[in-house]
Amino acid sequence: QVQLVESGGGLVQAGDSLRLSCAASGRTFNPYVMGWFRQTPGKEREFVATIVRGTRLTYYSDSVKGRFTSSRDIVNNTIYLQMNSLKPEDTAVYCCAASTSWRGSGYDSPQWYEYWGKGTQVTVSS
Repeated sequence: QVQLVESGGGLVQAGDSLRLSCAASGRTFNPYVMGWFRQTPGKEREFVATIVRGTRLTYYSDSVKGRFTSSRDIVNNTIYLQMNSLKPEDTAVYCCAASTSWRGSGYDSPQWYEYWGKGTQVTVSS
């Protein structure tokens, strides 16, 4: 059974920081690519960041570039999203996604990923 479990969300003030975690588990589950998306009720999922296993390749949406940083702990199959200078518009449910292979272009599309966590709520107040 494959599971992705996010944690670290919460309620913070604008300008504060949070670090989200996503732990991947499963007997033989070893995703090659893991990413972050966020979703606000009534809107489609928005790409946030992606990181590739065994490399330093990371990709960010323009809206978070320079403020958010994605990293990966290969040994523990966990990725992190360090979020700094948070803004109210960052408020969303943040979901972790994973794929077992690189499928070419399209990493910023939800359809590109095979597995999903259920998300963790991030709320940023003014």
